[in-house]
Amino acid sequence: MPALTMDQILMLDSYNIYTTIPERSLFTLERVRKEFFQEDEFADLMLGITNATSKTAAISHFSKRYGQFIAMQFYMLTAYDEIWDGHDRDLQFDATKENGLYTVCMFANPNDWRYVDDSERKYVMSTILYKQCYQIVQDLRNTTSISPRVIWDNLFVHMVSIYAKLLDNPLLADRAMDDLEMLESNEVWARFSDKSLFYDYTKGIAPASLVNQPIRKSCCLSKDIPGLGACGYCPLERE
Repeated sequence: MPALTMDQILMLDSYNIYTTIPERSLFTLERVRKEFFQEDEFADLMLGITNATSKTAAISHFSKRYGQFIAMQFYMLTAYDEIWDGHDRDLQFDATKENGLYTVCMFANPNDWRYVDDSERKYVMSTILYKQCYQIVQDLRNTTSISPRVIWDNLFVHMVSIYAKLLDNPLLADRAMDDLEMLESNEVWARFSDKSLFYDYTKGIAPASLVNQPIRKSCCLSKDIPGLGACGYCPLERE
């Protein structure tokens, strides 16, 4: 396993993914996948943390935070040819306070990142999309009546931002474009979709042109969490 550099750790920190040992762990990604945890317990927990007006808004908020982890998977893949490859039980979540509001942050073992060979790059991207995105979307839908579109949009918001950063870096732009084209292709989505859901979201428009623009197909319901308002991507902004 590669040792993470200070630059990598700081980037992960900026997306609320910490490589230190947490003082406590409220739950893990493994528990999110468990049906017994999904039945009311998880939604009630997120409702208590966020003070959202509905379970749907609380679960949507969680998926936006989890989307930071997914965005970092694609960032690390492009920038360092590395991904987090730990067990679900090793991605831990805890409550944290940011700008006076409670939310969740994540903790991951720094030894759980691994190098990705070019020969497996497409398979790795497909696996992230299937196991860490699609399957989690399905799991979160078991917690409350939330549209899969809301959850996917919550993931894509962060991914667009990440690719905008990568493409703006002259040292990484070529590799970022290759990975973006792969993500926009239907092939890496074939395990569960007949089209690229990411391309359906962006319509192939350059990420830099989409940051903070109302391109979402759904509302993330952040307006239903005290202290938060509609996000810059909200389709309601078009009205």
